[in-house]
Amino acid sequence: MNLRELVSALNDFASPALAESWDNVGLLVEPSPPHTVNTLFLTNDLTEEVMEEAVQKKADLVLSYHPPIFTPLKRVTWKTWKERLVVRALENRIGIYSPHTAYDAIPHGVNNWLTKGLGACTSVPLYPSTAPSSPAEGTHRVEFCADAEHLDAVLSKIKDIPEICCLTTLPARVEGEEQTRVSLNCSQKALLEVVPLLSQNSLLHHKTEILLLQKPLLPHTGMGRLCTLSEPISLSDIIERIKGHLQLPHVRVAVGAGRTLESPVKKAALCAGSGSSVLKGTEADLYLTGEMSHHDVLDAVANGISVILCEHSNTERGFLSELRDALAIHLQNKINIIVSEKDRDPLQVA
Repeated sequence: MNLRELVSALNDFASPALAESWDNVGLLVEPSPPHTVNTLFLTNDLTEEVMEEAVQKKADLVLSYHPPIFTPLKRVTWKTWKERLVVRALENRIGIYSPHTAYDAIPHGVNNWLTKGLGACTSVPLYPSTAPSSPAEGTHRVEFCADAEHLDAVLSKIKDIPEICCLTTLPARVEGEEQTRVSLNCSQKALLEVVPLLSQNSLLHHKTEILLLQKPLLPHTGMGRLCTLSEPISLSDIIERIKGHLQLPHVRVAVGAGRTLESPVKKAALCAGSGSSVLKGTEADLYLTGEMSHHDVLDAVANGISVILCEHSNTERGFLSELRDALAIHLQNKINIIVSEKDRDPLQVA
């Protein structure tokens, strides 16, 4: 597939608009076009060892779940390992694409894969995503009616206000009089200018309606998951299920105050990777994530919530084999998709 065609298909699989605002997702490194992709190489972290593997396996595009370019690069030299990744990629005509939190949000993504470690359960996002393109512009809609005497004057002033869009006028009959119905979308900042303007005329102000434009929530899409188990099971059994799902010999566990390893778990809140900010304040029997700060663990335990920590990338990496199969279907088996064998969590117990 042509690289741009493939990137479009990847964006359809998981819209970059679903990623968190702080994230850096999408196509990060692009070889000079035209660029044909025969082999797509999947990894959780793009290290130099993994990049060498991608070169040896003749990858044309690396899909790295974590973005290897996150903070801006001021130069591209051989001095730092992230700069060297870019150099090696371009020398070998390998593109780099990163989905990161877009894959956290989607219904068929990383967090839903992680829920499978709990056993039979239902889940909902902790922070639901909103439709990225609806409404298209503005935070508020303002509607009012004006007669011919005032219409031109007020419209000329409104058009001078920045951040006004979708301005429309329609004939309207109000209390038996022929008037014009004006509708516009505007930002919060523009609203602070529109309202005083209309307030100058008591007739206009009396006939003004202001609506908050709320984007609809996307079903089963968003950050984190709150899971309700079909049957409550003990914390010790949950630990074994998680270890089996993630193929780990051990995890770190903090038992909530007043709880034991035999206490039942009915509700579990989870977040792949680093879950402190997403999980904090959620009522549950258990928090499951890769890593949390010491003080956030203490807060959870004090509130009677047990915590299972598996290390950051261990809560994500196992998703890659499921992703390989899903992308093969999505891309109609047009390209070869392989998963890195060198990608691994940097931490181990010595």
